[in-house]
Amino acid sequence: MTAATMAVPGTASLPMYDLPEIRWATDALWSAVAARLSVAGVAAPPALSRGPTTHDLWAAPALLLSQTCGNPYVRTYRDRLRLVATPRYAAPGCDGPRYCSQLVVRADAPGGGLADFRGAVCAVNGWDSLSGWVAFAAVLPEPQFFRAALITGAHADSMAAVAAGEADIAAIDCVTYALLQRHRPAATVGLRVIGRTALAPALPLVTRRDADDATVAALQSALRGALADPALAEARAALLIEGIEILGEADYDAIPPQPVSIPPVSAPSRRSATAPAP
Repeated sequence: MTAATMAVPGTASLPMYDLPEIRWATDALWSAVAARLSVAGVAAPPALSRGPTTHDLWAAPALLLSQTCGNPYVRTYRDRLRLVATPRYAAPGCDGPRYCSQLVVRADAPGGGLADFRGAVCAVNGWDSLSGWVAFAAVLPEPQFFRAALITGAHADSMAAVAAGEADIAAIDCVTYALLQRHRPAATVGLRVIGRTALAPALPLVTRRDADDATVAALQSALRGALADPALAEARAALLIEGIEILGEADYDAIPPQPVSIPPVSAPSRRSATAPAP
């Protein structure tokens, strides 16, 4: 089915930085993209899907647009998802369509660099997270550098665990860190940044694997148009998004290999009102 003949709306989701505080901006961006898709002959849903798990969102047979973490995209979903575009974010640690993780510790923790945290407990949002573990492990001097890991489920919860002394260090997606610093400043109180991971391709925007070239081109055009629209300046600023670039699948091969996990410690009961772990 071509973009010009598609009549049944697919599903759309933008789950990865969907903080409750800025959902108005995410919704405004999608409304602008959907309107442009409709003009191009692509039936787009009027609202984003938010209820299912990220797996359900990414595996939807009628998927029109979503955003994934780079590591699951490369390791699990590459045969089911087609790359559409890579966002450019205006956050410290970003460089064009690439981003990194901020290494955070308590503000009063001794030590000025990663080497000073040998044998510490790290907080990890999830073993499959590029920013929270895969990129973090890639800068460790050795695989068993930390003695244990606290699995938190979300970057915001990793930050809270470090601030509360439940863990000593965490790697936080630099876009997530900047969004929380702006929209939920209490989340960064009591923390300091001691380093960064290497740059990696930012979280890709994707569609289903069998989407045709016309649909992908329509998605790219609609995204470019919406992200250049002066009427969306406030929404773009809230989301810290500047535009998109078109990377190839080979660019995502730069993501480090999946590292081994390390012994876990019991996590406290904490549920964060935040987006999935990128």
